[in-house]
Amino acid sequence: MTSTLQNKKLILLAGPTAVGKTSFAIRLAGHFNTEIISADSRQFYKETVIGTAAPSQEELDAAPHHFIGNLSIHDYYNVYQYELDAIAKAIELFETHDVVVAVGGSGLYIHALLHGIDLLPDADVSLRKDIQNRYQRDGIEYLQRKVKELDPEFYEEVDHNNPNR
Repeated sequence: MTSTLQNKKLILLAGPTAVGKTSFAIRLAGHFNTEIISADSRQFYKETVIGTAAPSQEELDAAPHHFIGNLSIHDYYNVYQYELDAIAKAIELFETHDVVVAVGGSGLYIHALLHGIDLLPDADVSLRKDIQNRYQRDGIEYLQRKVKELDPEFYEEVDHNNPNR
């Protein structure tokens, strides 16, 4: 039997890295006998342990966590896919829990979980490849000239030495 979401609660803990969100989320999960949904875009990736304050194995064992180390940095994943996955997980957890805890510091991902996000088109792979080839062949000066030509306002703001920007 499927329960309604009417009386269900999602508790969200948000804030910057390493301020104690995880330990407090674990305490809340224990108190409510529930599970934790991560809303931290860097903790999804198993290869990004350093600098993300990802939960330790002991913390992961203390309460069930979702979306921690579940992807490789080589996997294509975006905020829209996270929205679909996280909402589906929340609905699944609400089948057996009245309260679910979400924790993280990635504002865009938190917004997607709480309010949804528009599906954006995927990047044009051939265009990206063409731009990367031009950068390799003609250097950053080519990219700078194109940006200045196509978007002079952005050109004034952008880091001129960062080819990714």
